[in-house]
Amino acid sequence: MSVSEFDSLVATVLVAVFLLAAVMGAVMRETRFCTMGAISDVVYVGDWTRLRQWLLAIGVAMWGFTALSAMGWVQPADIVYAIPHVLWLSTLLGGLMFGVGMVLASGCGARNLTRVGAGSLKSLVVLVVMAAAAFATLKGITSVPRVRWIDSVNVALSTPGLLPEWMASHGWGDVAALRLWVGGLIGLVLLLLGVGVKRERDWPVLVGGLVVGACVALAWAISGHWGEVHEHPATLEHMYAATYTGRIESFSFVAPVAHVLDWLLFFSDKSKVLTWGAVAVFGMVAGSFAHALLRREFRWQGFADTADLARHLIGATLMGVGGVMAMGCTVGQGISAISALQISSFVAIGAIVLGAVIALRWQQWNLERHA
Repeated sequence: MSVSEFDSLVATVLVAVFLLAAVMGAVMRETRFCTMGAISDVVYVGDWTRLRQWLLAIGVAMWGFTALSAMGWVQPADIVYAIPHVLWLSTLLGGLMFGVGMVLASGCGARNLTRVGAGSLKSLVVLVVMAAAAFATLKGITSVPRVRWIDSVNVALSTPGLLPEWMASHGWGDVAALRLWVGGLIGLVLLLLGVGVKRERDWPVLVGGLVVGACVALAWAISGHWGEVHEHPATLEHMYAATYTGRIESFSFVAPVAHVLDWLLFFSDKSKVLTWGAVAVFGMVAGSFAHALLRREFRWQGFADTADLARHLIGATLMGVGGVMAMGCTVGQGISAISALQISSFVAIGAIVLGAVIALRWQQWNLERHA
């Protein structure tokens, strides 16, 4: 592959992921797709509709990843989550922090991106603070305790940390067959749980879960199939075009928001280039913005008071630090990683949900105490 062909491929991949993220941003806003909102609906009013929406998204994404793997379009060992360790302590603590943080910040990174597109200055502040906290945890002051004391507590594996690969290494069978059966069955269960609809008015919401899951699956295909480069023109290495890591990536919205901030702050540095995740961030905002304009719902919004500001700043910081420690957010770990059956994603999702429930119950208790 020549340099010009490689540059053309990178541009094509970036345009494709921007458009796909724009679709996802518009659909998320139209169908009120929000993991924090789904959990709060269950905790406060016992409404499981949006939680089923999330389950549908996971199920569709899992079926998509399983099919792509079976066709040879995606190599599971090459995805960004296929590390030979289970960082259980980092994932557990990070998930709890992220879960608490997204409640305090009125939504996860993806939800705040869709709100920015609709004119929320509150969400813009949340994202900037989250990005700074995430970048500090990737390479700055909070990265030191993360790497030295937290990431070092892990379970080393002889295979990539994906469930089918781990099962195959323990004699359960062929890894390809295991991925097909395990991914297919878990995905089917999630789909059946998701479509347990009793009210006709639930269907538009649940369709959002189907579309979001399909977007994640298509992202795997774009990155792992169309973006595959067998020989980089400069290094001759096998890699995947336009991704930050050079490995196969899908959607996630914590570290990529930090990469956007890094790109904006050091724009004149030619080594700072737009990558997969950063372009997806812009796509999410653009899709939400277009939807808000079409619906005539674009409105500038700010903080109610200083207490509201303080709560969101704390939540944004927790999401930034926790999202990096957990290697993803409610989209990154909650849909993308678990669709590939990463072992740590099960820990991360459980911790995020637990953290959110704790924060929601605390908010409820605090309101009742001051009533």
